Amino acid sequence: MTSPRLVATDLDGTALRADGTVSARTAAAFALVENAGGTLVFVTGRPPRWMHSVAGAVRHRGLSICANGALVYDLHTERIVEARMIAPDVLDESVRRLREHLPELVFAVEYEGGYAHESDFAVKGAEARSAPGLRVGTYTLTSRPCAKLLAQHPSMNPDEFYRLSVDLVGDLVTPTHSSGRALIEMSAHGVTKASALATLAAELGIKAGEVVAFGDMPNDLPMLAWAGTSYAVANAHPEVLAAVDHVTAANNDDGVALILEALYR
Repeated sequence: MTSPRLVATDLDGTALRADGTVSARTAAAFALVENAGGTLVFVTGRPPRWMHSVAGAVRHRGLSICANGALVYDLHTERIVEARMIAPDVLDESVRRLREHLPELVFAVEYEGGYAHESDFAVKGAEARSAPGLRVGTYTLTSRPCAKLLAQHPSMNPDEFYRLSVDLVGDLVTPTHSSGRALIEMSAHGVTKASALATLAAELGIKAGEVVAFGDMPNDLPMLAWAGTSYAVANAHPEVLAAVDHVTAANNDDGVALILEALYR
């Protein structure tokens, strides 16, 4: 069996343990890919500022597509090498439409080099452990291009919130979700994990059929559909489990490493 030329994997909930760490087994499996001449790409909703610990754990191997396709980040140099941003006028209109229908929404934005949020935006998870973002008003929030717009609802079902956001602003931006809570992440229109990965693969002369991809949440679905071979970890969202070619062990059980060891040894 020929090994894939490119491995694309999500991080949180997929290749990383529940505590956000890269296990020794998974780090060794990533090394197998590059030692065999394969290309390793981390494709994540994370911003680049959350990638330092991952870069160190994998000895600065590979590239990372961050912010759901908006930013390409070189782990060797820890620098952004490509950016696909949402323009201020699009940000402003997206916020206006969403808030008109759901006035209880609060917003945050991810820039190339940091983030800002409205004062009522609940900072949780990895965000709460990172450097604090700027608290700003809505006008300031939408006044310059950003990689990702985030909308937070206090109680709505995440899948329902996602469907509504597509109806309201899907012609302006590309909504998705990945956190398991009522938080919608929006990229520039047409920008997804798949679009960025397809562009990168084309630059390297790699076809979709030569790619294996791993994921766990709805923001991974475009990438998993594009890749020649797709895997979900056992802990994945039901929509992801239903969409993939194969299912591997859960993230806490090194499911990604299990497959890479079989493919590259």
